[in-house]
Amino acid sequence: MVRARNLQESITQTPRIVINGTEIGDNCAPYIIAEGCNNHNGNLEIAKSMAYEAKKAGANCIKFQHHIVNEEMLHDGFEATYDCIEKTSLTISEHKELKEYCDNIGITYLCTPFSYKAACELEEAGIAYAYKIGSGEMTDIPTLKKIAAFGKPMIISTGMSTIEEIDRTYEALKDIAEFAFTNCISEYPPKYEDMNIGVISKMKERYPNIVIGHSDHTTDLYTSFAAVALGACIIEKHFVLDKNMNAPDIAVSIDPKDLKELVDGCKKIFLSMGSKKKVHLLEQPCRDWAFRSIIATRDIKKGELIDESTIWSKRPGTGIPSYRMNELLGKIALVDIKANTIIHPNDIKDFNL
Repeated sequence: MVRARNLQESITQTPRIVINGTEIGDNCAPYIIAEGCNNHNGNLEIAKSMAYEAKKAGANCIKFQHHIVNEEMLHDGFEATYDCIEKTSLTISEHKELKEYCDNIGITYLCTPFSYKAACELEEAGIAYAYKIGSGEMTDIPTLKKIAAFGKPMIISTGMSTIEEIDRTYEALKDIAEFAFTNCISEYPPKYEDMNIGVISKMKERYPNIVIGHSDHTTDLYTSFAAVALGACIIEKHFVLDKNMNAPDIAVSIDPKDLKELVDGCKKIFLSMGSKKKVHLLEQPCRDWAFRSIIATRDIKKGELIDESTIWSKRPGTGIPSYRMNELLGKIALVDIKANTIIHPNDIKDFNL
């Protein structure tokens, strides 16, 4: 884990993680993850179609889930959930084929293991560029440490957690792993009053050495766009081929059209987030026209003194700027100046721009 620790130390000022050759962090375009979860209903061909549509929409990554259900939960008392997960899950061999398909079409495959054994299967199959950790496993420090030992980047969601619990996970991993946190609310779908998007800013301040993102379970795109504006470097959104499908996470999933809008909007918001106030090249033509110059309100004779009755301002802004009007008062005209024309510096004695 020396490599991961050294990398973590090197990104103190500008945190980064790298997944399949793509840098993720501040000053990088938002990394968009289409969370396919088990919305394929255990059908590999549907999963491939999801990957294809996510790629076409412009997402960086399609993420699925690897479940070994008896490793992650008890059956008694949770029969419905247990049976649903078992019914809709892909096998490790199907995940391997799916990852190869994603590589072929040019979208990064990512997967959430819901147990250490599931992570081991992904690792042994050689198909993990990184590991996404769900909110339910965020506090499972023993498992997180074992997954960290694989030396791959980790993205860890923080839904249904207190800041103290997030601190504990951060402290457990900060010296042994390359990882990111995603702000998250584990409601499906959440109330907007519960979203507290401002937590993203607080997480960036509290954990300045790691990447901070946002995993969003709302039914629309607004809070994801707000997250990017607040500096989230990762946006994860549940994804389905068709909102009319019967799928496990259909209630919080967006379709390909929504995903394309998400990608487009996040990129545009990111591009607009500079903080320098300056005159831009494309503003100059408008500035030249829209700003105001000092003009003669009547004919001014050579040798005449300029006073308040002889000058005012009009567009365009290509002459003496109007804010310098007081500097002209009492000056002498060197030439005849026609009414309703721009006064130029050379028209006035002892006046320089």
